[in-house]
Amino acid sequence: MSTETKGTAFFQHFDRHAHGKGLKGASTHYCPGCGHGLIHKYLADAITELGIQDRTIAISPVGCSVFLYYYFDVGNTQAAHGRAPAVGLGHKLANPESIVVSYQGDGDLASIGMAEIMHAAQLGIPISVIFVNNAIYGMTGGQMAPTTLPGMKSTTSPFGRGAMEGPPTKMAELIAQLEAPVYVERTALFDQRTRKATQKAIKKILQLQMEGRGFGFVEVLSECPTHLKMTPTDAEEWVKNEMTKYFPIGKLKDETRDPWFHLEKPTFDPERITKVLEASAEAPPRHCKTFPGHLDEVDVALKLAGAGGDGAQTAALLLAKSAIHEGFDATHIPSYGPESRGGTSYADVHIAKEEVLSPASPRPHVLIAFNAPSLAKFGPTVRENGIIVYDSSVVSDVPKELPKGVKVFGVPCAEIAISLGRPVVKNVVALGALQEATAILSEETLLHSIREALAGKCAMIPVNEEAFQWGVRSVREGFTHLPEAEVGK
Repeated sequence: MSTETKGTAFFQHFDRHAHGKGLKGASTHYCPGCGHGLIHKYLADAITELGIQDRTIAISPVGCSVFLYYYFDVGNTQAAHGRAPAVGLGHKLANPESIVVSYQGDGDLASIGMAEIMHAAQLGIPISVIFVNNAIYGMTGGQMAPTTLPGMKSTTSPFGRGAMEGPPTKMAELIAQLEAPVYVERTALFDQRTRKATQKAIKKILQLQMEGRGFGFVEVLSECPTHLKMTPTDAEEWVKNEMTKYFPIGKLKDETRDPWFHLEKPTFDPERITKVLEASAEAPPRHCKTFPGHLDEVDVALKLAGAGGDGAQTAALLLAKSAIHEGFDATHIPSYGPESRGGTSYADVHIAKEEVLSPASPRPHVLIAFNAPSLAKFGPTVRENGIIVYDSSVVSDVPKELPKGVKVFGVPCAEIAISLGRPVVKNVVALGALQEATAILSEETLLHSIREALAGKCAMIPVNEEAFQWGVRSVREGFTHLPEAEVGK
């Protein structure tokens, strides 16, 4: 498609091609005869006619229209495969005055994104979904899609779609039978009448969203000459004569409802938030004189790993809360493995001087490993000159191939916890060892968070404080097993 972009919601130049220069700078990446070009034009024209360009957020999918954000001069977000409706809901709830458009193909919406689109439709919050159905996975090589017609050959159905593959999924019918959607229509592009209907339907669902009336869904039957191995004209005839047999065009739902969506913008007022959360507005005491720049100047990454029940997630959360108490930015991202016991699951923690830019910790400065699989898996990922604290009660061998300069501290976390009569406090032992080995925050900061977490179980505070101090002592005095004189105390 090549288009004159003045007076529309398109960018004046498409920088993806030749840096926006010349003829390529005014052309999209779509194949000749592809329906996406027309649908883009109708969407851009509707946005301009309704005067909502500054309010519109377009959600790009994974699929042929993945580069939507190169063409539309509106707010843009690139969603993971199938997740565009969920991302769209996030935008709408965070900014209720925005006009959210989820633009998706059949593989993206009807396959991997089936749960997301059904949830969004049933919820009924006003967003606008444009569903482009060309009966094939276009971008990824022509695999069978949920909408591929019976008998139609694809790279994954070389003998044609048969009974074992099931019939095509009729998304417009599925959406229309739900109670919440206010407007559902299937249109096409194979002649002037169907194109006009598509143009009108796209504008309609945007208008309904502007008025706060409800969820709108337009399915557009679109040509894919490349995978059909047809000329654009023949592809139009195929859509007209074959696709409409299984996907009849027309309105499936058009209800008149009073406007209802009048959500207030989210507030970040500290007074209101603390009241809702029943939290204290009183600032916690601060004990750190400075950010732990000896570990990293701006952002310290940590990974805590172990089997289910080892307490890695709880320790990670306590670390993040402690950092926040000190006025730093901090994140805690849990990753639960399939194992309830054994194997390894982990938590990533970041502590930043100003702002955490990425919450994952693929190369941590510090690793706490509660079992052997975790140490073996994540030990080699620690950065040069990093620090590892591991539970020497259960880990006998340290990986030989560790990055240069990594300091390793074996601490008998489980052994100490058992000797205290509370095996579950081994993660608190590890926190004490972490503080002594890294000086990441301060002892009192971490102890404050532990006491805060146990406010409803005050009897547990003394044993946790003792466990923490044992962790400190084990690193300070360098013992990897509990000294015999201390056993049973």
